[in-house]
Amino acid sequence: MLFDYCIMKSYIKKAAISFLAFSSLATAYAQTTYSGYFLDNYDYRFEMNPAFGNEKGFVSFPALGNLNINMHGNLHLNEVLYKLNGKTVLFTNPGISESEAMSKFGEKNRLGTNTKVDILSVGFNGMGGYNTVSLGVVANVDVSVPGSFFSLAKEGVTNSTYDIKNMFGNANAYAQLALNHSHEIKQVKGLRVGATLKVLVGAGNMDFRFNDAKLVLDNNKWIAQTNADIYTSISGFRYEMDRSEQTGKDYVSGGDIDGDYGPNGFGLGFDLGAQYEWNDFTFSAAVLDLGFMKWGKTQWASTNGTKTVDTDSYIFNVNDDAPNSFDNEWDRFTDDLAKLYQLDNNGEVSSRTRALAATLNFGAQYELPAYRRLHFGLMNSTRINGPYTWTQFRLSANINPVDFLSADVNVAAGTYGIGFGWLLNIHTTGFNLFAGMDHTVGKLAKQGIPLNSNASFNFGINFPF
Repeated sequence: MLFDYCIMKSYIKKAAISFLAFSSLATAYAQTTYSGYFLDNYDYRFEMNPAFGNEKGFVSFPALGNLNINMHGNLHLNEVLYKLNGKTVLFTNPGISESEAMSKFGEKNRLGTNTKVDILSVGFNGMGGYNTVSLGVVANVDVSVPGSFFSLAKEGVTNSTYDIKNMFGNANAYAQLALNHSHEIKQVKGLRVGATLKVLVGAGNMDFRFNDAKLVLDNNKWIAQTNADIYTSISGFRYEMDRSEQTGKDYVSGGDIDGDYGPNGFGLGFDLGAQYEWNDFTFSAAVLDLGFMKWGKTQWASTNGTKTVDTDSYIFNVNDDAPNSFDNEWDRFTDDLAKLYQLDNNGEVSSRTRALAATLNFGAQYELPAYRRLHFGLMNSTRINGPYTWTQFRLSANINPVDFLSADVNVAAGTYGIGFGWLLNIHTTGFNLFAGMDHTVGKLAKQGIPLNSNASFNFGINFPF
């Protein structure tokens, strides 16, 4: 949750690695796998479309009913780490050419997780349809970093001006109680509809927006033009302050939680869905997380518009042995970067209301007439979340060769590239176990972090009745 301060205070050359490590460590979550959207007897289809129902009721294994470990993005570990002379080095290493390193980064480099841990879920038939009650915890993290940030890290002062625009980050966590109901519309053959009501209790939110950071670098003078805002809605959170020797004013240098931690928000969300069967085809559509979260007491730090800071504190010497060599001055400069931003502490904002990140799911399925246990599906998912919006298409083949076993294989393509997914679902009397991957994990770094940011593992144990 203190990601923004890492940007302001830590060594900027290592920041890209920090993004990847942060995402990989914070991605343990339990959200329904997209590979199960068309899969027979997969109990959690209702989380992707509330119109979907199950033939049997079920009770989840507490905290293990639907577990995913997932990460996604277009900034990958193998784009910031290289093998050079048998050693692993950062892209900033002089042995890696500027053209090779910078060709890996785009204008927008993103990492994110959309997290949901199902603590307990129960599904049952009744009230003219199928119903589920779920208690869970949700945590979302999204980061968007411009390519100019990596240019600064790689090139140093070879260019006179760096314009780092639109560097954003958002993290939030909340608990939710979800009540779902779906049923067939008897007046329209083949039509089934469903809806979910979600009651949300907020744990915390942080939203940082570095709208502009223009750095004019010279051997004798530095000029920083910055425009940034940070909103932190965490109970007991306070910004830490320091005093600028140049301006004599206090500025935000960090943050800490001081006091009792507790809930700090309330919200409501709705899922709406429909499914229509026509001959050998089934069409489906859903919109998830229509709603809002009203965060409570919020601490606001800002440059209050565009702020210009001049400094001659950092003078570079091309001699590597000099006290003010590039490496020495660069370390000092990045450690003191908060002084250049000089965010003001604007105090407490009584509350902030934000829309939830909505997701649209559309699906079309075809059941093979010659073999009803085999069907094919095409799904599109789009998450609408401002600068963190993404979309993907997933083509799948689903088979249920025997009553106790079903499986899915699929190929996905979208904002974060191409991936291969699969899911195996065992569902015997009184016991259900599934395992799979939306994005099959490839090579791993020595630290166990996937070299590709799109990776997942899905696992669950449930008890049908």
